[in-house]
Amino acid sequence: MLSIQDIREAMERIHRHTTRTPVFTSRSLNEWTGKEVYLKCESFQKGGAFKFRGALHAISRLTDEEKKRGVISASSGNHAQAVALAARIHGTVPVLLMPADAVEVKVEAVHSYGGTIIFYDRFHDDRDTLEKNLAHERGLTIIPPYDHPHVMAGAGTVALELLEEVPDLDAIVVPVGGGGLISGTACAAQGIRPSIRIFGVEPEGAEDTLKSIRSGKRVQINPPDTIADGLRATRPGLLTFPIIQKRVENIFTTRDSEIVEAIRFCLFRLKLVIEPSGAIALAAVLKNRLPSDVKRVGVILSGGNIDPGCLRSILESKQD
Repeated sequence: MLSIQDIREAMERIHRHTTRTPVFTSRSLNEWTGKEVYLKCESFQKGGAFKFRGALHAISRLTDEEKKRGVISASSGNHAQAVALAARIHGTVPVLLMPADAVEVKVEAVHSYGGTIIFYDRFHDDRDTLEKNLAHERGLTIIPPYDHPHVMAGAGTVALELLEEVPDLDAIVVPVGGGGLISGTACAAQGIRPSIRIFGVEPEGAEDTLKSIRSGKRVQINPPDTIADGLRATRPGLLTFPIIQKRVENIFTTRDSEIVEAIRFCLFRLKLVIEPSGAIALAAVLKNRLPSDVKRVGVILSGGNIDPGCLRSILESKQD
C-alpha cells in the first residue's frame, strides 16, 4: 500500500517545479448544494492538469542511464502532456503513444513540449502491447499514466495541498479513470485524517471501477464513449484497485449531460475553464450524489485542457 510518507517524499521532490494550485469557494455553489464546497483547481497546474505531478515524480526517480535512453507513455492526452513537459525538465526524450482521436489541443501541447507522438486506434489496437514492444525495441522506460507507485504518490500531493489549506473536510470527491488520482488522494488524506471519506466519480458507460468493486475483482470493459476523454480507462490498475477497495466509500456515475452542466456552472458562475474529465466530480456534487451528512467537501477539478470544439458546443447548447 502507498503510505503518507511516500506522498510527502514525492512532494519534497517535485514542489520546485509544480504549481501550488488554488482552492476556490463559491457562495452560489454552497447555496445550490447545501454544503461547504472547496474546489481544488488542478486546471492551474503546469500542463493544465494534475497529471504533471505524477509524471514529474516518476521521471525524477530515473537513473541517468534511463534518462539518456528516453521514456515512453500511453495516454489520451493529459498524461502525455505531463510526461513531455517533465521529460524536458529532466533532459530526457519522450515518446507518447496517443489514440488517433485524441483531443487536438492536447496533441498540439505534446508537440509544443517536444514530445514525439505515435498514434494508435483505441478501438482495435492493444495499447499496452504496442507500448511494451516500442519500449523494448528502443530501450525506453515506461511511465504509466496511473498504475505505478511513483505516479500515484505524485498524484497524492494534490490532497496534501488541499488538506493543508482546508484541514477539517468531511470528504473529498475525485474523478476516476485508471485510479491513480483517487488512490493517491485516499492514501494522503486518510494518512492525515483517518476519518475523512473518499468518493469517486466515473462517467456512465465507463464505470469499470464501480463494476470491479461490485464483482470483487478487476473487470475489463469495452472502450467507452464519453465526453470525458481522460476517463476512458477500460480496467482499474493492478496497484490502484486494492487501495480503492480498501479506502474509497463509494463510486458514483454521471451522465455526459450532467458533466456539461458542471462545465457551464464553472464557466458562468466561477469563471473557470474545466475539461469534461475535470468537471465530473463537481457534477456529482451538483446532482446531490453525496450523503446528506457530508457537510464540508473538497472537490478535485483535475484538469482544464478542453477541446475548443467541445467548449464551443457546450457554450452554444441550450440547458433545460
